[in-house]
Amino acid sequence: MTTIIETIKDYLQVNLDNEPKSPLHVGEVMSCWLYLTIMDEASVYIQTGLNTTTDDDVVKILKESLKQCDVQGQRFKDFMKKEGIHLPPTSEERPDSEPNSVPLGTKLTDDEIMNGLSIKTVAAIVHCSTAAAQSIRNDVSSLFTHCMLEKMKFGASLKDLMRKRSWIKVPPYYYPPGSPRN
Repeated sequence: MTTIIETIKDYLQVNLDNEPKSPLHVGEVMSCWLYLTIMDEASVYIQTGLNTTTDDDVVKILKESLKQCDVQGQRFKDFMKKEGIHLPPTSEERPDSEPNSVPLGTKLTDDEIMNGLSIKTVAAIVHCSTAAAQSIRNDVSSLFTHCMLEKMKFGASLKDLMRKRSWIKVPPYYYPPGSPRN
């Protein structure tokens, strides 16, 4: 049985092979530039989280996310250099530090670290889906679709850990006027 991912991959591959390469339009350039910024800034946030947590599960998922950000960031850097797009300026990487030496008043809790990572993951997924839909060139659309699917897979494991630890922030429930409440 063919999966959705295989179908998307096959569709994009056929179109990538036969597509003439027009110049990137300004929206595609901006989307690439912004996504690389998102990956680089998320990496700095993750490094900060690694410097402040001692929880093994949190360290494991932060390292997984950092690796993914590095891989996706490099993918975009290579593509942007090939297309002649200037790379965005981003924050400096953080040096390693001892989590137990960070003063409590400045240290993020594991709950805060994971919710921040969750927000960054959701923002990346939304950005990828929007950029893929707005791209004219199939290679650009494929690049964003690939990253989106990777982030969605990571997001599922992040959500599992957050549920297990009761870290998910749930907005208030909405009950439309006049609806029966059970």
